[in-house]
Amino acid sequence: MNMLNQLLSTISWEILIFSFIRILFILVIGWILGAITGRVLKKLELRLVKRGQIEGEPPSEAAKRADTLVRLIRKAVYLVLWTAIGLVMLQEIGVEIGPILAGAGIIGLAVGFGAQYLVRDVISGFFLILENQVRVGDVAIINGTGGLVEMVNFRTLVLRDLAGVVHVFPNGTIHTLSNMTQEWSAYVFEIGVAYKENTDKVVAVMDAVLQGMVEDATYGPLILEPPEIMGVDKFADSAVIIKGRIKTRPIRQWMVGREFLRRLKLAFDEEGIEIPFPHRTVYFGEASKPFDLRLLEKQRHDPPAAP
Repeated sequence: MNMLNQLLSTISWEILIFSFIRILFILVIGWILGAITGRVLKKLELRLVKRGQIEGEPPSEAAKRADTLVRLIRKAVYLVLWTAIGLVMLQEIGVEIGPILAGAGIIGLAVGFGAQYLVRDVISGFFLILENQVRVGDVAIINGTGGLVEMVNFRTLVLRDLAGVVHVFPNGTIHTLSNMTQEWSAYVFEIGVAYKENTDKVVAVMDAVLQGMVEDATYGPLILEPPEIMGVDKFADSAVIIKGRIKTRPIRQWMVGREFLRRLKLAFDEEGIEIPFPHRTVYFGEASKPFDLRLLEKQRHDPPAAP
């Protein structure tokens, strides 16, 4: 008990109280700076969206780009802010931060040699964002894996495929990136019809279906330009292929394309246009002659029936 009293008597309560008040004041200042930063970044996000719309960028694309940039700036600013506040608080309670900074510099230099991949990922992520190659909400194919972009960080990019599997790619390992929904998208169709069909009639039916979609209240606003029917593209094994394209708003190409195929199937059925399926004839030389030929040969060799 006496030892506890002696310990308490050595404490300068006045200095402790003032230090506590200063630390509390520093935390309040940090919170205020954080709130101001949040508001400034929110205004910056709105300004970026507005500028993108003025430049002709679709609202959804402008919003995705602004959200990606602002979210990363927010992380960087908060990291710097609270690191500085933490160092000030350490100095306030009597900890010398000079040796800490010097030690951190030496450790950072040592870690830098072993963190080459980390540095590579961060630099690659910086240029990935700066060049606006991909944003949150885009559908992209990265290193052969396709899916929806859920997060774009300075070090990693997170992709979720159609089955719900999450793929995490370090930015430095991204060798190929195909963005399927930047600014606008397109549904490219290749429709096969039987060789007996009149291709001009088929194109006219397809054009009527596409025109009906353009005039539709639901699908019309999703189509950016008049659909293109490029004509006969190739002669396949069992069908004549007619190719075309529908230019749509970003990430809407699959929705529009599925509806187009549904309506086209109904229109083909109504007009009697055949959508063929592959036909195969298996032939093994003289041992496997066509069925009609075998019947004809049998009739030649068999004697006629008695009357």
